[in-house]
Amino acid sequence: MKAARPPIELIVIGASAGGVAALLTLLAPLPAGYALPIVVLLHLLPRHESQLSHVLSHRLALPVREPQDKEPVLPGHVYVASANYHLLIEADHHFAFSNEPPVSFARPSIDVLMTSAADAYGPALAGVLLTGANMDGAEGMAAIQARGGLTIVQQPSDADVPTMPEAAIARSRPDHILPLRDMPALLLQLGAAKEAP
Repeated sequence: MKAARPPIELIVIGASAGGVAALLTLLAPLPAGYALPIVVLLHLLPRHESQLSHVLSHRLALPVREPQDKEPVLPGHVYVASANYHLLIEADHHFAFSNEPPVSFARPSIDVLMTSAADAYGPALAGVLLTGANMDGAEGMAAIQARGGLTIVQQPSDADVPTMPEAAIARSRPDHILPLRDMPALLLQLGAAKEAP
């Protein structure tokens, strides 16, 4: 019999082309006081300051901001990766920045974030991969799965650009392959499970 999964303690979300609209659809239903921290990485053009935290903060009930290096990951916040640096989660559940070379042509890289978070949180991590035009995230989702975490991928036929979800599905079998409209209910369930005694 499969062992029960521990409550999720962190959600990491990766997206690329078409990702802003997808993130709004996914995160807008989450209420203020949602129990889990959420880390969002949307591919950005180099040397362009991200407006994503500004856009999300006006549309979400949760506080949204870019994390600082060595800052602790706190519940009930949406953290948005900054441009030009890889964002990692360290073993002590603090953020770390890296200027290592791009991975899958991206810096920040979804693979780097997800793999580091999988190392730090193990089975208490949930990874979500949304619409995108390259293969970044496939290795990260496989790392989450290998460490017992929960993997959720947008149904390719539902994605603006299906390449990224298709790559993740081809690399490893996700726990959930869902249309975007069905994902908020799952995130609400994960938050409620964390709140339960």
